[in-house]
This record gives sequence, structure tokens and C-alpha cells, in this order.
Amino acid sequence: MGCRSYVAQHECAGYKRGPHRRAAGMKVTVREAANPAASVRTPALCALVDPASASGPVLGLGSTGSKRVDGAVADAVKRAAAGRRARLGHTVAIDTMGMAAARMIILAWTGGRGRRGAGSSAASVGGDAVRHAAGAAARVAADAGCGSLAVVAPPGADAALAAAHIVEGARLSLYSFDRYKSGRARVAPRSLAVVVRGAGESRSARMRRAVAQANAGADGSIISRDAGNLPPNECPPAGMASAARAVCASSPALRCTVMSDAALKRGGFGGILAVGGGSANGPRLITIEYRGGGARGGKGRRLRRPVVVVGKAVTFDTGGISLKPRDKMDEMKFDKCGGCAVLGIMAAAAAMRLPLDIAGIIPSAENMPGGGSYRPGDIVRLHGGRTAEILNTDAEGRLLLADAISYAESEYAPRGIIDLATLTGACVVALGANTAGLFSNDDGLAAGLLASSARTSEAVWRMPLGDEHADMVRSRVADIKNMGTGRAAGAAAAAAFLRAAVGSTPWAHIDIAGTAWTQVGTAKKPYNPAGATGFGVRLILDYLAGLCGTAGPEEGDGKASKAAARRSTGGGGNGRRPRRGAA
Repeated sequence: MGCRSYVAQHECAGYKRGPHRRAAGMKVTVREAANPAASVRTPALCALVDPASASGPVLGLGSTGSKRVDGAVADAVKRAAAGRRARLGHTVAIDTMGMAAARMIILAWTGGRGRRGAGSSAASVGGDAVRHAAGAAARVAADAGCGSLAVVAPPGADAALAAAHIVEGARLSLYSFDRYKSGRARVAPRSLAVVVRGAGESRSARMRRAVAQANAGADGSIISRDAGNLPPNECPPAGMASAARAVCASSPALRCTVMSDAALKRGGFGGILAVGGGSANGPRLITIEYRGGGARGGKGRRLRRPVVVVGKAVTFDTGGISLKPRDKMDEMKFDKCGGCAVLGIMAAAAAMRLPLDIAGIIPSAENMPGGGSYRPGDIVRLHGGRTAEILNTDAEGRLLLADAISYAESEYAPRGIIDLATLTGACVVALGANTAGLFSNDDGLAAGLLASSARTSEAVWRMPLGDEHADMVRSRVADIKNMGTGRAAGAAAAAAFLRAAVGSTPWAHIDIAGTAWTQVGTAKKPYNPAGATGFGVRLILDYLAGLCGTAGPEEGDGKASKAAARRSTGGGGNGRRPRRGAA
């Protein structure tokens, strides 16, 4: 009897399967094997397939020692090519019938012939293609009920870099939000092994660092997704505060403080109070402090020139008095995803013990119509004393962020501020659902974030921010107004509103309205299942790690991206203010 094979033609067109129960704390290991097919005993062994590779399409698998199994692998590759199925995300699973060390061999395609030139090396397989293929393979293993999975890193590639991509792709693809589903869910693989062929590579410091960052980023993304997917009746602003306290309970290096109505009034947070005034669920200002891995003075000391990460968390956005149309209003539970990203970032930073002080600030409110709602025509006094004319209550996120950014600058004198927010539909119109908009007053900070974007495949595109955009939000009756002029440059006008809250601190605003959750136009990827994506966690974690000199291995021009990270927000510890310039 020959080997049985079946084709799982995902191409990420949507998985019609039951939920997979995510195992708490997947065990991740790295091991070495000169011939993985013959020596790696595991329920499921995955090899990546690149039809354009000069060394053969199946990358690094080796020979099982069984002619039948090896023949089945070769036939599967030929059939895929002949049937034009050899494209990114295609998978074939082969039951070895006990004739090989692995019970099942999974082939996962990283692309089709013609995506790169003939004679390409395994090293040229892109990082996101590896994430995609490893994720597709992980879903096949889960469907087959495998308790563990091993994935062969492409030989000739940077082993540490490939391992990081495999860990991210596999772990994030196995995520599912099934908290409210009845019935028993299938159990996902509980352990993942990355198989490398180079002697000593599994024990290198670089490998340990890369896998640790990939694991931390995956954990942080999962925390962000879990919070982002919560329904609004289960996660009002007080619920966001509870989620922040739960994150802080996981590490002694984290401390959480929460301001509610009375403290917000005393502090002059007029924007947060205005947005939350119409809801029975009062607003909160949540602060999470991380003290450099728990060293240098202990938990009680003040942060020393931290990097501040701010995340908008509108737990549900009806638009307020300027009521939104009913179409897809259910998706407005995702208007808290900037704040959810901050939860994941802070948890991941603590897990990596980054030697850097970081503050996470989450202004949270529920924007509802009601007797206490703010109105078009109101003038609101923001934190720091500036006044804002309200023209549209559905432009609420910028009011929350302006208060939080002003507070961050006055409270911490930070080396840099980065905010993430589902801020404008205009950014989705401009860039689509797969790229976030980046606005900044500092070239070095922007360059560092763009370098991290390239490494993590969390795509951002720098947008213009000039005096003409500041002019768009000038008010005749107040210091500033919360809407621009007409329909032009809506994303830039919102960024200009935020820029007015910043003094001399390097600052970047990332508009994640298109990328925070899967929506119309979102690229189909196994590691982005439906719902909240956790976008921004891996991006900002990589940037912060770069400031500490502990970023994961570089993809592409490593020297250039490291230099950008050192320049941004005074990175490298030299204390010098980075070069400033118009965005």
C-alpha cells in the first residue's frame, strides 16, 4: 500500500472549520537535524516548498529512507505544479503510514514559479511567505488532531530569522476567539519545534533572542486580539481597566493606575470626559508603567525618560449625537483596538525584560448619545488648557488622544511618544485595509518605525503632515476644531489635531483604522483569522527592542535598519535629541 495524501487548498480563502482551542503557553523549541525527514519523530513534520529554488522545491526536508514516502512527496509537488495549485498558502498533507519518522508530512508552498527568478535560493524566501506557509501548515496539523508540530527552517536562509517567522506564523494562525461558543472545541498543537540543519545554530544567542522576541510578540498579539474581540457589553471602559490590571499581574515589572471621573475632572481631562459623558459607563484613563526589566531602582521609582505608547480605546462608538449609520455599526467594538495593542505591547516588553522604561497610556470611553453627551457646537477644554470646538461628535478619538498625549508629555518628559488609533475612515480610503498610516514630527522616529514595519510585515506608509494640515483644523472660536475642511485630507487633519497637543517631544501617530481587524479588502492570511488582528504589537515591540540593541535578526538591509533605530527617539542611549523635520 502506498502513502495516502490529501490536498488542503487553503489559499486562505476562509476556513470552514470548527474552533481550535488555543493551548495556554505553547511550548516552542529549536532542534538540529541533518536529515529531518529521517530523524524527527513527531505527529506532523512540515517542509516549505519553493518551486523557484535552485536546490529543489522542497526546502530542507531530506529523505525519509522510504521510496514510497519520498515518491509521494515528489508526486505531490509535481501534481501541484501541473494543476496550477503551486501558490502561496497551498498545502498537501501526506500520511506516511508508519514508513517514516513523522506520522504526517505537510508540504506548505511559499509561492509559485515565477514569483522570483529561476535559480533563486532558499534565502530569498520572504519572511511573510514563511509566516504564511507555517501558519497554513499549523492549521492542517490542528485539523488532523496533532498534539505537536515540527517545521523545517529553509536551509541557506538565516536560521534565526526563519525560526522567528515560523514561530509567529504558526502560533498566530492557531488563534481563535471562542470564549462565547458552546460545545467542545478541538485542541490545537501544544508544542512547536523549529528544525534547523546547521550545527550549533539552535543554541546561539542570536537564535534564543529571535525566538524569545517572536514568542513575546505572538503572546502580546494574542492578548491584544482577545481584548479587541470582546463584545461591548462585556468590555466597557472599566473592563479595559480590568484587562490592564490582569496584564500587570503577570509581571512584577509592571504597575497599573486608573483614573475615573473624579480624578479626570481634577486633572483637566476635558476631552475624555466629553466623549464619555453620554454613557452610563464612565470613562477611564489607564496607565501601565514598565521599569526596565525590574532593574535600576526597583518598582517604586519614577520612570526615567520613557518611551510612551498611547492607544485609543473607545469600547463602543455610536458616533454620539452625530450618529453613525447602522451599516456595520457592530464593528465599532473594534474602536478600542489601539488600546488593546498597548496591552499586548506592555505584556511583551515585560516578557522580554527590555532594558528600557516604557509607559503605556490608554484613554478609554464609550461614545453614546444621551442627556450628558457632548454636542456639535460645544467648546471643550483639553488637558493642558487648549480649547477645541466640536463640529462632529463622531470625531471623538482625537479628543481622547490629545488629552493622553498632553498628559504623557507633562507627566513623563518622554524621549518619544507613539500613538495607535483606529482614527479615520479617510486613512482606509487612502491606503486600504492592509497598510496603516504613519504621521510624525520626527524623521528619525519615523525611519525606525518603517524599518520595524519591514521586519515584521506590519505595513505602515508615511503620510504628509505640514502647516497646510494644521491650518485645516484652526477654529474661529477656539484654539482648534475637531474636523478639517470638507472631505479633503481627513487622516492628515486628524493627525494635525494630535500634533497640536505635542510640544517638543518626538512623536508618531499610526492610524490603524484599516488594519486593526479583518474587514472588506483585508488580505487573506492564515495568521490573521477573522476579528481583531493585534496589529501594532509586533511592530512596536520590534522598534522598542531596536532601541535597546536587542531587536530580532534583520531582514534585508540590517545595518541600515539598525542605524535607523539608533537615530530614532535618541536611541542608543546617547541622550541627544534626534534630527527633527517636517513629515
